[in-house]
Amino acid sequence: MLFEDTMDFDSLKGWTDRYMNRIRPFSFLFGGHAPDFLVVPKKTERCQADVGRIKTETVWYDKNSGLAVRLETVEYENFPVVEWIVYIKNNGGVPTPNIKNLYALDAEFEAESFTLRGANGEWCAAESYAPYCHALEQGIRKRFAPQDGKSTKGPDGWPYYNLQMQGGGVIFAIGWPGQWECVFERDGTNKLRVTAGQEETDLFLLPGEEIRTPLVAMLFWKGEDFAAAQNLWRRWFSEHVAPPRGARPLTQIQTGADSVDDMIAAAQKYLAAGIAPDVCWNDAGWYPKDGGPFKGAASWVNTGTWEPDPARYPEGFRKFSDWVHGKGMEFLLWFEPERVGDPNSFLAKNHSDWLLDTTDTTGKIFNLGNPFALDWLINHIDSMIKSQGLDWYREDMNGVGPLPAWRQNDGANRKGITENFYVQGHLAFWDELVRKNPRLCIDSCASGGMRNDLETMRRALPLLRSDYQFPEGIHEDFFHLDVYEANQAHTHGLSSWIPFYGSGVYSIENYEARSFYMPAFGAVPPRDWHADESKTAMLRQAYGECKTVAPYMLCDYYPLTEHSLDNSRWIAWQFDRPQHSDGIVQAFRRKDCPDAQKIFALKNICPEADYEVSVLGGKNVRLTGGELKKGLRVETSKPRSAEIIFYRKIDGK
Repeated sequence: MLFEDTMDFDSLKGWTDRYMNRIRPFSFLFGGHAPDFLVVPKKTERCQADVGRIKTETVWYDKNSGLAVRLETVEYENFPVVEWIVYIKNNGGVPTPNIKNLYALDAEFEAESFTLRGANGEWCAAESYAPYCHALEQGIRKRFAPQDGKSTKGPDGWPYYNLQMQGGGVIFAIGWPGQWECVFERDGTNKLRVTAGQEETDLFLLPGEEIRTPLVAMLFWKGEDFAAAQNLWRRWFSEHVAPPRGARPLTQIQTGADSVDDMIAAAQKYLAAGIAPDVCWNDAGWYPKDGGPFKGAASWVNTGTWEPDPARYPEGFRKFSDWVHGKGMEFLLWFEPERVGDPNSFLAKNHSDWLLDTTDTTGKIFNLGNPFALDWLINHIDSMIKSQGLDWYREDMNGVGPLPAWRQNDGANRKGITENFYVQGHLAFWDELVRKNPRLCIDSCASGGMRNDLETMRRALPLLRSDYQFPEGIHEDFFHLDVYEANQAHTHGLSSWIPFYGSGVYSIENYEARSFYMPAFGAVPPRDWHADESKTAMLRQAYGECKTVAPYMLCDYYPLTEHSLDNSRWIAWQFDRPQHSDGIVQAFRRKDCPDAQKIFALKNICPEADYEVSVLGGKNVRLTGGELKKGLRVETSKPRSAEIIFYRKIDGK
């Protein structure tokens, strides 16, 4: 199927005509009733936002309470996509009546059958990102929500969906780095109601206060090919969501050490070995941390003073960043500003009024909804970026999550207000950092990939998609079974939804390293690797191979096997570059798999053309497109084998 054949602009137009022009795509109760003032808008303005995007702003106003409701809609001219956010503000002089059940999306679909496809969220598990497929029968109700306020945490925490009907469907996503909820409910008819929004809203607004809904984006597609629809989504995501400067093939190394000179020496070993990484990053623990309650290896949890430790880095990191830039590399530094784990830290001692109490034992929560706290954090981190020469701001969020703090600190009859102000502050914080530092890249971590909703992905990149990466003997708090097979499965499931992601592998053996090849790749080699030429060669090979593979992984994606964690099976997928008429296949024969060969039917192959096919590191062979469409034979001599096959069209139409 051609790319253009998947785009359904007719369904998009029908939906926007109904929900944007006649009725509304959102809903809420106002004073216990559906608001009657949302009938005739006070004003509607439409303009060209930028190339390929049209923005419409519609405003309703309640004269009695002073409540203003603003719907901001964006339509895309080159993709069948519409997205929107609703803002609600009290322009009156007294508190508003109660606002409850605020849904960013409240819409109805009608069809004979509905199939819902999506994936698990991330909770540092082998099953993270595993795809699901549910038939939504009459009378069914399916609810999805993340855990603890981390927007993609937990089995039901992935806010991306593909709702398939006869002849096509709609992919939609929720952008809310907080506690969202999405419900699919079908009555005894052919109608399906879908609602989505902040999980809990039951509040009033004081004069001047404004809240907003999550962002909702919808993409309409036609046909029966689920993979083609997902590739349409990937293309829109790459063009209009992912931050353009950061979403490029990247290799990373860790340079954390107890002095800047040691950091330079660590990076120099890679350069001397012929490995030129794109990003050198220093992880948790570079700040003063030894005076807090957590000791030893856990002392990094003692957060709250965001300055280089004067005992170890008396002159900061500028010497290192200048050296890194001189070598054509970039510098990334880890932060976790939302959790204050050290009661003796700067923030705990000087600004305790900015901290939210919580039941989490790893620290209090820095209140990004407090405008004074937000202003301080923007200016402080901005000064760190400039003074230390940072190219990447890496933001983590450990502990249970912010939800207990949000709920605990809501005022009477104000459920959801703390979270709403906090989320607005968090997004404003990132936006200001980038405005003040236009070349800055942001890495979203949150205990791995536990906060990768659409609003977050519009500003940041997930350089670590999951903390499920530690085999035995690597990390005292983690021991992950079948970590390499799990990460094969992560790539298989996640690639349908997000084109760019990364991780780090703790082995440089062939099978293990290839299980972690992805657009952002890093390896943590044995301590003595630089003194052993065989280990140096293996590490150099891993980085070199991934540099070759990564550009393909940003294009169209096709799973070639079912998603599986079964060690007796193969798992494989294909990345295709239509603009270059080439692609790759990554295939893994797992440890208990008895089958020495497997045949994979490739996608987007021209039967009339000839192709050059080669196994990575092997010789080229010439095959016809007809042969490839019937199946590519992949053969290995032993279990626990990983093969990477390249193909390129060389003749024909």
